[in-house]
Amino acid sequence: MKLASYIEQNNGILVDPTSMFDIQVKRFHEYKRQLLNILHTITLYNRIKKNPEKNIAPRTVMIGGKAAPGYHMAKLIIKLFNNMAFIVNTDTTVNKKLKCVFLENYRVSLAEKIIPAADLSEQLSTAGMEASGTGNMKFMLNGALTIGTLDGANVEMRQEMGANNFFLFGMTVEQVEDLRNKGYNPREYYDRNAELRQCIDQIGGGYFSPEDPNLFKEIASSLINHDRYMLLADYASYVKVQETVGETFLNIPAWTNMVAMNIAASGKFSSDRTISEYAREIWKVQPKKEKLPAPYESLQKEQEVIEMGKFVK
Repeated sequence: MKLASYIEQNNGILVDPTSMFDIQVKRFHEYKRQLLNILHTITLYNRIKKNPEKNIAPRTVMIGGKAAPGYHMAKLIIKLFNNMAFIVNTDTTVNKKLKCVFLENYRVSLAEKIIPAADLSEQLSTAGMEASGTGNMKFMLNGALTIGTLDGANVEMRQEMGANNFFLFGMTVEQVEDLRNKGYNPREYYDRNAELRQCIDQIGGGYFSPEDPNLFKEIASSLINHDRYMLLADYASYVKVQETVGETFLNIPAWTNMVAMNIAASGKFSSDRTISEYAREIWKVQPKKEKLPAPYESLQKEQEVIEMGKFVK
């Protein structure tokens, strides 16, 4: 309810607090594949438009994050999401089952509202691209279920919680490398998948930018002709697993059980365990039980000690 109230006050959008809060918040970069999330959201939009009576889990798709000042494509993707959100949110055929919200100025104080409210955590990076990541752990600890690839900390999280409690999609690192070595052609995926083709044609054809039909043509062209991070190769798997996510969300006992297993398995990711392991295996130091001196009572006292070049007991 707190996040729903925040969104109403700051974004002017009424969201259903009982809908699935489907959230992706992180730095904007093409390898993190916020654009894959957008492709799925457009797919949902098209499906609801085609069959508005079908019983599906209601969703509020939220994306937040910042792009580097000169990162043109990342900023264009943010613009696409906002334009798409306007179309979705103002379409009365769709907006009872799907809403979209861009969480502006993502920061720690906003994360404190977002993460405890999340139902689904989107961790979509191309396998082999993410060094680790800690946001996914925070979502896990707070009871959000994860849809993600075998990349970064997702690997360890899935091991801890059990494969049945993680929504896995997409290629492995080895499959990504194999496809790249064979010569990845994204146009093949575009040509043979009608839903994917419809989404990309809508992006490139101005459906989400009627005032400037060519605005997002660059995104569509990049996907069809380059697709460096293999969104099109993982699209079908992602959409299929998202169907499972929606079905599971409607099964309250099953969803609740998965939430409990996620929270119960999150202990490994505590900072205490991490620092202890670093000390033992990397720094090769042993813990000591000596009491540390009390912190200095004032910045002035600390500065005096620094200038003297020694510490006072």
